[in-house]
Amino acid sequence: MERDQDLNRAWTSLMRLMPPTWSTSLRSYRGIELRVRIGQPVQLLEATREVMLPITATEADIEHLVSACSGSSLYAYEEEMKQGFITLPGGHRVGFAGKAMLDGAGLVRGLKHISALCLRVARSVPGCADGVMKEVLDATGAPHHTLIVSPPQAGKTTLLRDIARQVSLLGKRVCIVDERSEIAGCYRGRPELDVGPRTDVLDGCPKAQGMLMALRALSPQVLVTDEIGRPEDVSAILEALHAGVRVIATAHGNSLAEVAERPHLSRLLGQSMFEKVIVLSHRLGPGTIEHVGSYAHHR
Repeated sequence: MERDQDLNRAWTSLMRLMPPTWSTSLRSYRGIELRVRIGQPVQLLEATREVMLPITATEADIEHLVSACSGSSLYAYEEEMKQGFITLPGGHRVGFAGKAMLDGAGLVRGLKHISALCLRVARSVPGCADGVMKEVLDATGAPHHTLIVSPPQAGKTTLLRDIARQVSLLGKRVCIVDERSEIAGCYRGRPELDVGPRTDVLDGCPKAQGMLMALRALSPQVLVTDEIGRPEDVSAILEALHAGVRVIATAHGNSLAEVAERPHLSRLLGQSMFEKVIVLSHRLGPGTIEHVGSYAHHR
């Protein structure tokens, strides 16, 4: 019931951004994602189904949404727009598609002629990690080095967020390096989602750089980050492990075997740096745990 209320509140806040002519069509839905493309039906993703709504998005609709989401000033979100999204109050996120603008070095400095948006509802699911905490924690109550393996949209970030919250509640100093503003849903640097009372967040910070910053300046006992895989991520994680800091991270993949084939992650997995592994299944539904246990046993 509490989760339904959270979704209702989140959905209601996003509906205030919608073009007025959409209100009747959207009234009976409670989505977790809304995709809007010029000239195409609006696509709604609910928890268990996809719905194509009887709304064909126009250029005016896109302009309304861009203005509503940015407070009529995309310039104020210039740094976030380099990543293709902005974070809204409540931690909700809107991603954009359109014409990329490049700087002299060939790097994206923003978008123009926006033709599509993806609005994702941010919501905590307190307690969703209850079933795995017995495996995640050691006999002293500290977390094992843990890797969550998951295909897209299977609930890995939601699970990671609740693990961080619960570890923080147990008295550990947690630092979340939230490169894409998805774990804590920060708005103006402040977490909008519950990540625990002893948790610091480096929002919008590249993972590798953020982990090293945290080690030097924030004295964490536990580092949490999402979607590792680059060589610099692995090097930073090794620094944390050598410093005695516990690491909880996620990686995209349909199985542990698939993740272990990646050259950089195989370096961590081959040395059994992660003691525990959690594998989520998109096939069985978002949030479904296919396996949890020691890495050595799963291997």
